[in-house]
Amino acid sequence: MTRLLPLLLALVTWPAPAFTGSEACADCHAEAFRQWQGSHHDLAMQLPDEHTVLGDFDDAEFSYNGITTRFFRREGRYVVRTDGEDGELHDFEVAYVFGVYPLQQYLLPLDRGRLQALSIAWDARPAAAGGQRWYHLYPDEAIDHQDPLHWTGPYQNWNTRCAECHSTDLHKNYRAASRSFETRYAEVDVGCEACHGPGEEHARLARAGALAGASRGGFDTDLAQRGDWAFAAGQAIASRREPLSGRAQVDACGRCHSRRATLGEYRYGHALSDTHRVSLPLAPLYHHDGQILDEVYVYGSFLQSKMQQRGVVCSNCHEPHSLALRAPGNGVCAQCHQPEVYDRETHHHHPKGGPGAACVDCHMPETTYMGVDPRRDHSLRIPRPDLTIVLGTPNACNSCHTDQSPRWALDALRRQGVNFRDTGRHPARAFQQAANGDSRALPTLARLAADDHAAPIWRASAMTRLGQFGGRETLDSARQLLVADDPLLRASAAGALDFLPAAQRYLALRPLVRDDDTSVRLAVAEALADVPLDQLPEAEADALRSLFREYTDIKADHADMPSVQLQLGVFLLARGDLPGAEAACREALVLNPQLVPAYLNLGDLLRAAGREQEARDVLLQALLIAPEHGPALHALGLLETRAGNRARALDYLGRAAALETGGTRHRFVYAIALHDLGQPEQALVQLKSLLRLAPRDEQVLLALANYSAELGQRSEAREYARNLTGLAPGNSAYQQLLQQLSGP
Repeated sequence: MTRLLPLLLALVTWPAPAFTGSEACADCHAEAFRQWQGSHHDLAMQLPDEHTVLGDFDDAEFSYNGITTRFFRREGRYVVRTDGEDGELHDFEVAYVFGVYPLQQYLLPLDRGRLQALSIAWDARPAAAGGQRWYHLYPDEAIDHQDPLHWTGPYQNWNTRCAECHSTDLHKNYRAASRSFETRYAEVDVGCEACHGPGEEHARLARAGALAGASRGGFDTDLAQRGDWAFAAGQAIASRREPLSGRAQVDACGRCHSRRATLGEYRYGHALSDTHRVSLPLAPLYHHDGQILDEVYVYGSFLQSKMQQRGVVCSNCHEPHSLALRAPGNGVCAQCHQPEVYDRETHHHHPKGGPGAACVDCHMPETTYMGVDPRRDHSLRIPRPDLTIVLGTPNACNSCHTDQSPRWALDALRRQGVNFRDTGRHPARAFQQAANGDSRALPTLARLAADDHAAPIWRASAMTRLGQFGGRETLDSARQLLVADDPLLRASAAGALDFLPAAQRYLALRPLVRDDDTSVRLAVAEALADVPLDQLPEAEADALRSLFREYTDIKADHADMPSVQLQLGVFLLARGDLPGAEAACREALVLNPQLVPAYLNLGDLLRAAGREQEARDVLLQALLIAPEHGPALHALGLLETRAGNRARALDYLGRAAALETGGTRHRFVYAIALHDLGQPEQALVQLKSLLRLAPRDEQVLLALANYSAELGQRSEAREYARNLTGLAPGNSAYQQLLQQLSGP
């Protein structure tokens, strides 16, 4: 019986601890509760009343794109008269206020349980700073009721896009059959338990006087990782007395302060990657050097930083309850950086107390989002005007000195004794090359992926970029990272092996089918979707079936998101489920009729099913939405090539090639089409242009060698073949080609 006890206990389903509400914390944690009150977390979402509504509802009007919106009160309620889903004016009662500063939005109800964030926001800044006014979040665009960015559209939906991070214990409860929501929360705002987890067990232990011996005080996670810091003798920067164990606090904050996708239910105390898929610092979300570009929040930036690698956590700089900085001005940095060394003109090269003398001005430059909300880059890097010159990335110097050039900034730094020795080999150059399809990036990316001293998120980014090239360097790098401790590395390695045949891919990823991290398992599911289960031993096939069910179940939890339907369609297509893939793509287009990638995927699977005219109609619909969309033009060009419509094929492929700025695929395919459709000289012109961009691209060199030989240009062909053998000396086909071209 004793041996059966663990098994019997494992079969028991214990009730999950309940959420008690923030008020239950106030008696024992009075100071923390006081600090939390009035914080941005406390005010993240509120019911509308005369104290919470900041906007002007005294019959104020705002005009945008031909629509005049009126804000007024009726019987004590706050009402917005604006254009609804049909484009006609309707009255909408404000259900909640959303946020507090520097802007406040208003949630308006639609049918099927939807709450939508109005795109006309209140600028809560003082009037002297340009605030106290209504303004539109997209002032330079003409957003109407048919646009997915309209306030009634999928990208302004609170249930899907906002709710998880503005309320506590949020359950979205999407009903796919009716496309409706029954969203519930335990607390309207971001309360104590949003970060600490359900407090029932903690409260029970406190009442029983048993907290002292309880693991983590009865919570599922311990967020107290601030640590003790000290200056070693002769050192100007403090270090932790004890190494940081894990990323519990940073991951807890990252749940909301990151660009990520949600994977099922949140589990307190687990790695963020176990409940969310984190976006890596890659274009187009970030600049090539990792600086913020799109609205990516903080987590992806901070994980790049040397601060994070040395054990700094969020609460070292921010008081976690009030969210205020630990000290004013440079004082927050002076906690660990001795001011007599760093807070002086010899370091920051600006008059003390003036612009440029603040640490954050140089090391955490701001980017403004949502019109009025400046947010600081938390990668904590030094200004690099040299990279601005060669890559076009921003730098903090010219963010302030807007009337000067990057060359001026670089010369100014050199005069102050600052010289950059790594401009030519900086990883940002490799990321830019990779984005352009240039294989010269491979050695640098492989070194970065293998660098144990580099930030894991950077290594994962390098691994992801390697995956687009395939080949030996990618395989060698992936093999190392598949056994790495950090799940970001394992997931990136799993996603980079798409170039391998299915059998080899399965052998490489089989050990990760039951990985303990959800984002890793889902990356493995996507990578192995095309593996034929009937060719595996039954136990292994069952393990994959279980993994695939988990993947589709998680996607079903978020079936309200067009992007999730698109991902599901790709997965099901790889599984050979054409009806399921078609249904997912069509559902994506119901949710967002302007989602061009869904048209492309739908067109591709219709063509594969032999429904050529339907595929053509779908792709033409994509062009009506985005006439200059390169991938749509390219897909139509391929379809017309297969259909034998040569003139139309070359027109589409040529337009796609002309639009391509990142990568080389569209231009290469256009060159091949020119050759195959009777224009070999023009094909050579295109290929030579590509070679200047990607001089190590083997497929471009091989095409140039063959086409040059066809046209009688044997010396040029030999040179191309010689370059191929230099790039891949072990490739016997290249050696044979060179021998043929070197003969009489």
